[in-house]
Amino acid sequence: MSTTKFRVQAVDDAELDRTDKTILRLLQRDASLSNVALAGKVHLSPPACLRRVERLRRLGLIKGVVALLEPRAVGAGMLVMIGVVLDRSTPESFAAFEKAAAKVSGCMECHVVTGEFDYFMLIRTRDSDSFNRLHAEQLLYLPGVRQVRSFMVLRNVLSTTELPLVV
Repeated sequence: MSTTKFRVQAVDDAELDRTDKTILRLLQRDASLSNVALAGKVHLSPPACLRRVERLRRLGLIKGVVALLEPRAVGAGMLVMIGVVLDRSTPESFAAFEKAAAKVSGCMECHVVTGEFDYFMLIRTRDSDSFNRLHAEQLLYLPGVRQVRSFMVLRNVLSTTELPLVV
């Protein structure tokens, strides 16, 4: 992923035309497309296409380009969703939890949520034994936690990195 940081700007539909949205849709599906191939798919010259992609980066719409790995192949085949309830709902307790959660091994996502839980975390690990170790060694020691509920994913029905774009 690129280390260059651009400030994300609010972009409304008026700033993105059909070609911009098509470029974004195609790059979400396959970011390894060469500029020449991408230009051909959106019916632009390669220089014009490159200018558009660079503009989309400047606007913060393209945050980076990554390779999506096969979890099982790299020893991270088990996905666990974790609901966390904190003892207190204070800015300090949220900040302490978030700082510690960012260091949990295999934590892919952490979200503040509404409802029964304060947070949902998505954690990838090798198997149930490795998750049990992670639970005993890290999750139980997260600051301010009153309750942790783990939900082991049995089967993946849908997982995508593509955001919906109306073209």
